[in-house]
Amino acid sequence: MAVTVLMLLCLAIGALRRTPVYDAFLSGAREGLETALRILPALIAMLCAIRVFMASGLMDGLTCLLAPLFARLGVPRETLPLMLMRPLSGSAALALLRETLEQYGPDSRIGLIASVMMGSSETVFYTCGVYLGAAGVKKSRHILPCALLSWLAGSMAAAFLYPTP
Repeated sequence: MAVTVLMLLCLAIGALRRTPVYDAFLSGAREGLETALRILPALIAMLCAIRVFMASGLMDGLTCLLAPLFARLGVPRETLPLMLMRPLSGSAALALLRETLEQYGPDSRIGLIASVMMGSSETVFYTCGVYLGAAGVKKSRHILPCALLSWLAGSMAAAFLYPTP
């Protein structure tokens, strides 16, 4: 219902402004398809790399390697796969969150930390690739490090919100 009202409102505003609404719609759809075609190779490469990363055991190895460091910072080992996957893939991170919540429960310390990690961080590489690539912006050397720093801050904040009892 709300979508119908919104569409009617857009048509009415377009008619009042004497905008060719259908032509504007087609132009926007064309631009959307061009953007999708422009970023598709990068998305396919990223999805393949994530799959290789998970299937090869690199995720488990990296988790084992980083667990002692993050344990000192209060981040449970069980949340590290989610923390490491979140900047790469939202859907993979969501699957890891689901598994974590099923195994430990949503009200457990691990479940709470994982939930805050998921909600306070972003798929950094995907977002930077899509928005910078779609806008045709030349990649700034400051955007990715700042985005990764915000991901780390959000992930660490989760552990500080629910300290070890």
